[in-house]
Amino acid sequence: MTAPTADVSIVVPTFNEADNINELLGRIAAALPPETRAEVVFADDSTDRTCEVIEEAAASCPIPVVLHHRPVPAGGLGGAVVEGIARASAPWIVVIDADLQHPPELIPALIARGETSGAELVVASRYAAGGDRSGLDGGYRKLVSSMSTLVTKSLFPRALSGLSDPMSGFFAIRRTAVDRAATEDEGLQPLGYKILLELAVRCRPRGIAEVPYAFGERHAGESKSTAREGMRFLRHLITLRTADARARAVVFGLIGLSGFVPNLALLWVLTTTAPGLHYAPAEIIANQAGLLWNFALIDSFVYRNQRRHHRRSVRLLTFAAVGNADLVARIPLAALLIGTADMAPLPATALSMAIVFMARFLVVDRWLYRRLRKQETTATPQLAPDPVPDPVPDPVPDPLG
Repeated sequence: MTAPTADVSIVVPTFNEADNINELLGRIAAALPPETRAEVVFADDSTDRTCEVIEEAAASCPIPVVLHHRPVPAGGLGGAVVEGIARASAPWIVVIDADLQHPPELIPALIARGETSGAELVVASRYAAGGDRSGLDGGYRKLVSSMSTLVTKSLFPRALSGLSDPMSGFFAIRRTAVDRAATEDEGLQPLGYKILLELAVRCRPRGIAEVPYAFGERHAGESKSTAREGMRFLRHLITLRTADARARAVVFGLIGLSGFVPNLALLWVLTTTAPGLHYAPAEIIANQAGLLWNFALIDSFVYRNQRRHHRRSVRLLTFAAVGNADLVARIPLAALLIGTADMAPLPATALSMAIVFMARFLVVDRWLYRRLRKQETTATPQLAPDPVPDPVPDPVPDPLG
């Protein structure tokens, strides 16, 4: 591994921020002490003139600038941050928005706090003592921010212990912590704009510190916080929470329980409206309703990041085959309960479903989607220790040489 060419890499994800670039670079340059070796890495998804403005501003900026325009904005803002980090060279990486709601003047304080405390993650917090979130537009966004923070901290009490603002987009993290996540099977899998949550949960930073700050007014442009990004955030929460096999089993079981409803409802319809229909074919037909329900939820939420290498139809057929295979055990078991224990079809079916649940979970989790995870690890970009950035054309120097 080559020696770093900078002390701090400032990663800025951008989407149509042309009117903010000059002010941002000017304030970053003014904020950093003269002895600090720094670089600014733009990870850009813009459809306006942002790239052109960055190139023009970089020509007169005293800090080296790296511009990476992503042809495909995979993972949203979080994906941009991860790709920006992959092109950063310094041991300290600061992530900051381009809209100037995050004050660049706080960058030296974040690094200093990390150096003095030994923490691998230092978060600029709106909720720490002395912080202020008044820059949020209106009561609705403040309510959403507060609720999101509450839900997130309740889902990850250990990983986010001591962190008052897990929704912050302004923080400094040591590369050693980021590289730790890159060695995991799933690596970093950002989705949406809450990249700090991804890093805090998957990187397991050794020590977290905070620096209070006042969340400012947007300098120019429009907020990227939309209903679509909110849905991405919810899916991301589920993905992170189910990264552990025990958590996946719980969610799998809850979804399976919810599948009882369409299954038993259709069974009731078949056995009451078609009294001549034998129980066995009625249960086979009803089972398909529960399977479709379970697959839709499991494939869309629990294993959302492990479904890229097979068509949905193939996954559905495989899932259905596994689900129907348990009928080989479940229907005889239900028939035994009906015949010997004098149980009605509905409770007998429910009990047999519970008995075979764990076997089904192990097959789906350890075989069907585990196989997809293994394939995906070779296709998911990892954070290389010696990244090669996309340089801004001369006269701006390439910080990685």
